Amino acid sequence: MPSQSSVAGIVSRDRTVIASCILLISALAWAYLFHLDQQMASSAVSTTVMAKMEMANNAPWGARDFFFTFAMWSVMMVGMMTASAAPVLLLFTNMQANRGGGSMAANGVLFGLGYLVVWIGFSGAAALAQWGLHQSAWLSPRMAVTSARLAGVILIAAGAYQLTPAKGACLTQCQSPLGFLLGNWRDGARGALQMGIRHGAYCLGCCWALMLVLFVVGVMNLAWVAALTAFILIEKFGRAGARVARVGGAAMILFGVIVALK
Repeated sequence: MPSQSSVAGIVSRDRTVIASCILLISALAWAYLFHLDQQMASSAVSTTVMAKMEMANNAPWGARDFFFTFAMWSVMMVGMMTASAAPVLLLFTNMQANRGGGSMAANGVLFGLGYLVVWIGFSGAAALAQWGLHQSAWLSPRMAVTSARLAGVILIAAGAYQLTPAKGACLTQCQSPLGFLLGNWRDGARGALQMGIRHGAYCLGCCWALMLVLFVVGVMNLAWVAALTAFILIEKFGRAGARVARVGGAAMILFGVIVALK
């Protein structure tokens, strides 16, 4: 039976490992996004390159185009959502240490992997949606929808979802890491992976509609990517998170109506 001091030392060490991994993964994802944004910005300086971009935007996609779009969405989702997973991951590591059995750091990694698998799956769906918009010639070189009516519909739909009971239920699970872990605990490595997937599913249920807003403002508009990331964190961890979600939803509906009527 490990002593209380040894358990505390293990918890402190593993929490440091998990926190460092979260920071590193998030930093690498944002560094890649900034690099990609800089490449696009430097290309925009040349009118010749812009003309080529317009031609490429009208050309059908191949497997390579889809792969890089999927990779872009995956990195973006990792950059946006890893911070949201930090509280539940750190609490999971602490509870795992108190229960004992298995490597706490390894199970924490499995929990995080399960969480990311859900968002990588969403990235595949988002890349397919972008492919469809591209094939329909409804997407600009900046990866924003060109139809004001479609943009309005997206904003209205995203805002309406913010007001639904499904959004509220998923947000509640995300706002209470302890409540989620107590209600969904599974032992062992397989259990850690399952819990990560389940928490990722709740997080997806909370945030998927907000991600669709990127198709309105531009998928690679990093200012809006950062703003949505901040909004998601306020929703989940702010004192008035549920109220912020509803106010944000109402604002999106209003702006959606304005955009659609332009």
